[in-house]
Amino acid sequence: MIPGDIPQWIVLSWLFVIGATIGSFLNVCIYRLPKYEGLWEAFTGLGNPPSSCPFCKERIRWHDNVPIFGWLLLMGRCRFCRHTIPVRYALIEFLNGALFVLLYVLIVPAGYTEPVSESCLWTSIGPLSLSTLPRSELILAVNLQYLYYLVLAEALLVATFIDFDLQIIPDSVTLPAGIVGVVGAVCFPKLWLTPVWLDGFHVPPWIAAYPMLHAFSVSIAGLVVGGGMIWVVRIAGRWILGQEAMGFGDVTLMAMVGTFVGWQASVLIFLFAPMCALIAIAGQWLFRRVYVIPYGPYLSAATLLVVLCWQQVWKSLHQVFELGPFLGLYFILMVVLLFVSLMIVQGVKWMLGIPLYPTDELEAWTSADQLTFFASYDRQAGRGALQRQEWPGSAAGQGRSQLNQWRS
Repeated sequence: MIPGDIPQWIVLSWLFVIGATIGSFLNVCIYRLPKYEGLWEAFTGLGNPPSSCPFCKERIRWHDNVPIFGWLLLMGRCRFCRHTIPVRYALIEFLNGALFVLLYVLIVPAGYTEPVSESCLWTSIGPLSLSTLPRSELILAVNLQYLYYLVLAEALLVATFIDFDLQIIPDSVTLPAGIVGVVGAVCFPKLWLTPVWLDGFHVPPWIAAYPMLHAFSVSIAGLVVGGGMIWVVRIAGRWILGQEAMGFGDVTLMAMVGTFVGWQASVLIFLFAPMCALIAIAGQWLFRRVYVIPYGPYLSAATLLVVLCWQQVWKSLHQVFELGPFLGLYFILMVVLLFVSLMIVQGVKWMLGIPLYPTDELEAWTSADQLTFFASYDRQAGRGALQRQEWPGSAAGQGRSQLNQWRS
């Protein structure tokens, strides 16, 4: 399904180069986006001031910014002051190039004559299996699917590293990507994974009659269900445990993911994310006694897992989403079980003599402390002195900036 029957190795080589180059830009996004409150300030701040060494303040030369090789040629040190440049920059560039290649290999079947059913996104009720497009338009549709989900992967990568660094997910990452999810679905109504609703084992006829309306409903349903599930967990944790179980940035992240994948895949991502996080959580608790971890990276990992294995995942679990109105009863049952399990946790803590709620004597490092600390923390220079009292990006980091603007 490669346009023009170009050899796959040529396409993949160019995609790796493009991906590594964009990875260099993503490094800038990861470092600068959390510093700003508004979307416009965040985007204008990406290019101003120009890239410079955080220690000697010298402008970085263009050939030192060549992805991966620039870091290797400098041997990981600044050209002027010889201070160490973190290897993470080169690793993100390499990772992004590999991500471009991996998505193309799995989404776009190799060769001009390969059937579209070889794509990891193909299902018997998917948009490409239900359509009667000529082969040229079918090839275009598959490649548009690649670009569409590539935007999702790029947003997830930026959100993951910001969440690892600061334990926040700014609006400047999730909101623009969510807009692309909705607008892209409406403009090219062959990008969705599954219909917004199934009539038993059949696809309702109105979906083919109103493709743009259906694509819009898929994105909006994914936004509501994806963000709503995390919001329920957030409310339950606050009500029963007396502390924040999920940050609002996780809510906006899953809402953004839902605009791309729809509500069915959002449910599966919500269920798979704890499995992705289990090993990391256990390791951190055993060796570092860390009780609070960023959950966004594991939501992102579960999203990529579900999207890239969608054909197999849907084949195994599609019966669950063909139950019609009974799905609502299952959702209510899941919410009840969530509250019951949290109450059981509180009961076990009570029997062991562990305080049920956070106390002043055992007060932990809060999200407010986190935001205040990183307001003046220079990640490249390694300085953490508190130089100003309020960080202008605090509301964006908590996912509240657009809500505050709407209220005012």
